[in-house]
Amino acid sequence: MAEKKEERYEESDLYRIRHSAAHVMAQAVLEMFPEGKYTIGPPIEDGFYYDFELPRSLTPDDLEVIEKRMRQIIAGDHAFEKQTLPADEARRIFKDQPYKLELIEGLEQGGYDEYGQPLAEKPEISIYTHDKFVDLCRGPHVESTRKINPAAIKLMSVAGAYWRGDEHKPMLQRIYGTAWKSAEELEQYLWRLEEAKRRDHRRLGRELDLFSVSEEVGPGLILWHPKGAMIRVLVESFSQRAHLENGYEWVFSPHIGRAHLWETSGHLDFYQENMYSPMDIEGEAYYAKPMNCPFHIQIYKSHTRSYRDLPKRYAEYGTVYRYERSGVLHGLTRVRGFTQDDAHIFCRPDQVEEEISRALDFSLYILRSVGLKDFKAYLATIPEKYVGDPADWDKATQALKRAIEAHNIPYVVDQGGGAFYGPKIDLKVNDALAREWQLSTIQFDFNLSERFNLEFIGEDGQPHRPYMVHRALLGSMERFFGVLIEHFAGAFPVWLSPVQAVVIPIADRHLAYSREVAGKLKGAGLRVEVDDRNERMNAKIRDAQTQKIPYMLVVGDKEIELGAVALRLRSGENPGAMSLQDFLERAQQDIDKGD
Repeated sequence: MAEKKEERYEESDLYRIRHSAAHVMAQAVLEMFPEGKYTIGPPIEDGFYYDFELPRSLTPDDLEVIEKRMRQIIAGDHAFEKQTLPADEARRIFKDQPYKLELIEGLEQGGYDEYGQPLAEKPEISIYTHDKFVDLCRGPHVESTRKINPAAIKLMSVAGAYWRGDEHKPMLQRIYGTAWKSAEELEQYLWRLEEAKRRDHRRLGRELDLFSVSEEVGPGLILWHPKGAMIRVLVESFSQRAHLENGYEWVFSPHIGRAHLWETSGHLDFYQENMYSPMDIEGEAYYAKPMNCPFHIQIYKSHTRSYRDLPKRYAEYGTVYRYERSGVLHGLTRVRGFTQDDAHIFCRPDQVEEEISRALDFSLYILRSVGLKDFKAYLATIPEKYVGDPADWDKATQALKRAIEAHNIPYVVDQGGGAFYGPKIDLKVNDALAREWQLSTIQFDFNLSERFNLEFIGEDGQPHRPYMVHRALLGSMERFFGVLIEHFAGAFPVWLSPVQAVVIPIADRHLAYSREVAGKLKGAGLRVEVDDRNERMNAKIRDAQTQKIPYMLVVGDKEIELGAVALRLRSGENPGAMSLQDFLERAQQDIDKGD
């Protein structure tokens, strides 16, 4: 498949529309509050925002008024006009706007742009004007307000935001909005938002009793409940068997390591801000591991390796610990302790292309097996600062590229996006709502082999440096589980459902038969419960559907007489009475299909 050049968001029509809509919104807000102070209003993913200092807190009713005024401004067909000017003239225009004056000072000194981001070079100072509104801005914008579809804009919410994200600076009011090309696109977006709320893994995690976070344990540290842990066990067991069948050797490593290990690896130089503070053990500093690679390297170094021994593929479900700031923690997808399905491949240079292809093939197999089937690859190439020989970088990058193309995966080149120690493939997955999630990574490393002085004895009897490849398939079990919950909206495929069937007796006299049915199904390998609560049958069925259990087996006098069960599905379908054997055959077919 040919390489695709992905349009940068900053160059898209939607970016211009949203940037322009942010200016129109700012105009409407300042007309409502002439004494208000305005700061920055950038486009963001799926929308835009603008930060204001206002004399009072905004209400939902205010948003409706502002939105109505925005449509009036849009209808005026006002041109967006750019002008460059000296700093003194810009200060005169914004003399009553302290936040703009601060930005101008940063621009004049070449330190920050109008969004408060550091700049490499001193930029020009520019303003954009439409109607009676003027803003400090570098653009780009649409030609005029008529290019903004008034039926495709909506103000979404108000939130607090510190100026420049600094808690020591003033708290502002941030208005979030969205803008699209058509009313249909806006409607689809609003539907996706509602659907995303319905699928939110944090809500479903509570409702389905899958996992929790305890303030007593600490934020960002996940407690896996029995049902969530069952899904994890099933995925890990499947993946572990597949690793063994694909030539990997399973290893285990400690949770902490001496400071010297992390000095050698470079983590204390390049990654220390994401590591937890050291602990003193008998006068030596030890760190909780942020990554597993140095331990796998030590296993490799425990013996002299021959060219005949390679490749070595070490795999581990390794739990690592990274210091994430509390403000970015989010359910299962951003945590402080997580388990990676980590592997490191040590190979000869002549083996590298085959190993990359095998790793990518294996990634696709695992992801497809758990029901994720829509992929895009990102090929990250050599950055400005790197280690190693450029010729090796090129060889590795071409190997990654050929592997992607051989597997016919759509991909884009992330120019300069590689880590300083090597190029990589990031395999991203689209879920049921077409949201993109980073899961699999295949990463070359020209750094650690050198730092740890790794060797193998070649056919010539001389020591040679092996190539090293980092590889994760599901990424972290926590993040993967969060994606899986939202992708299936908690209705997991039968093979992954923690409870596959619940037997529901209509009355107490049917309990003995219900337990007999459950025993036979368990003996056949199904995960089954009996709902023996003193509740009405319909309530039990409703609860089972809420818990997204695939099969409900209702039993009463008729089913006992026939030696059967009455099958209901979580979808609401009602296939009716069938023999236990027929049900088992149906369930096995669903399991085999991955349904």
